[in-house]
Amino acid sequence: MQLISIARNAIPSGANVGVFKGYDGEFLRYAHWNATVGPRRGTVCIFTGRTEYIEKYFETVADLRRRGFTVAIFDWRGQGGSFRSAVDRRKGHIDDFSEYDQDISNFMREIVLPDCPPPYAVLAHSMGGHIFLRNATSSGSWFEKAALVAPMVDLHPNILQYPANVVGAYAAAAKLFGFAEFYVRGGSPTGGMIGEFETNILTSDRERHQRNFMLEEAARDLLIGSPTIGWLNAALRSIAKINHPDFFSTIKIPTLIFAAGQDVIVPARSVEDYAARLKSGTGILLPDAKHEILQETDDIRTRFWAAFDAYFGIEEEQSAA
Repeated sequence: MQLISIARNAIPSGANVGVFKGYDGEFLRYAHWNATVGPRRGTVCIFTGRTEYIEKYFETVADLRRRGFTVAIFDWRGQGGSFRSAVDRRKGHIDDFSEYDQDISNFMREIVLPDCPPPYAVLAHSMGGHIFLRNATSSGSWFEKAALVAPMVDLHPNILQYPANVVGAYAAAAKLFGFAEFYVRGGSPTGGMIGEFETNILTSDRERHQRNFMLEEAARDLLIGSPTIGWLNAALRSIAKINHPDFFSTIKIPTLIFAAGQDVIVPARSVEDYAARLKSGTGILLPDAKHEILQETDDIRTRFWAAFDAYFGIEEEQSAA
């Protein structure tokens, strides 16, 4: 199993790449890297968003390694270089988010615990942040801290187009009648692709947008399109689960949560409110950021990393050295 490199997005040196078996025996692609500097601080597991893949996080991998972290990452089933259950490989499909939960368990047991040093932390984006929250109770013994970037605790009205309860009822009925693997209304095989910079809703950084556009051109087999009705049904059910009043008290892991003020995928207000409801949560708003904070301008990323470093005690350790 290989990683894909382009001139503007080279593979960080020292990559360990392979596959592990998901909960059902299907293969999922992973990679991990050792830290490049000391002191060694343990391992950060990166949980990516929907449509994403390992290569998109090379810059973030380098940022973390420079901070003394080993980094481990894998492609969710249904996207990137991992197994896809839908007949049409471009369909971003899953039946239930519990499948992701079980894959995390295998990832930790088969890859991270044997090969990567503790303590373990998480850096998660969008859907990855959502999946972390689902696992923050059952997997509490694995992770000591987490930083979530625009976690998918809600979906923006611009995405749903109709009230969530209406969309949820439609998706559930459509799945019941055998349409689970059909694209959502208006979906297409190219629905998950970046598109032109001027109309993109992910980043305000032209250079990083262009880099990711070029990466898509080189990594066509890793891409997926719009979600299926089944994925949407699963996502809405899972969003309801993590927003249940009883759920918040079960999360004990200290969690730093970033909201993107210009986000039209996950509402910033929903992210801020969610952070405020967590007893162990700390919320930060980056008012000028779009959805993909880690793919944003240098100025926005500098503010992100300053908060990350402070939360993980990196500045304090460097000052004491």
